[in-house]
Amino acid sequence: MKQPVMAVPDPAVFAPIVIDEELCIGCNLCVLVCQADLFLPSTEKGGAPEVYYAGECWMEGSCVDHCPVPGAITLQTPLFNRVHWEESRAPASPLPPAPAQPATDDAAHGPR
Repeated sequence: MKQPVMAVPDPAVFAPIVIDEELCIGCNLCVLVCQADLFLPSTEKGGAPEVYYAGECWMEGSCVDHCPVPGAITLQTPLFNRVHWEESRAPASPLPPAPAQPATDDAAHGPR
């Protein structure tokens, strides 16, 4: 009998934008700068905006950049968009010198 495969979805796929309601001051700058119009202002004065159609997020980060409170908005990039950087183990070698070009007489070859 085969065991079922348990898969845990990446939260960034269905919730790429996370707003910390305790840190959010309700300034609505994210609503104004979002290129994809994902945010709607809160119905409560000073409340965190609502995120609609989060799957349409372009992941360009203007909401995070314009937010005056660090950490109030977190952009979770989906796993398939993340870059996996590793430090190189071998030291970088300098490029070899370019081969010398033979001297040419421009007058002998005519106009270019």
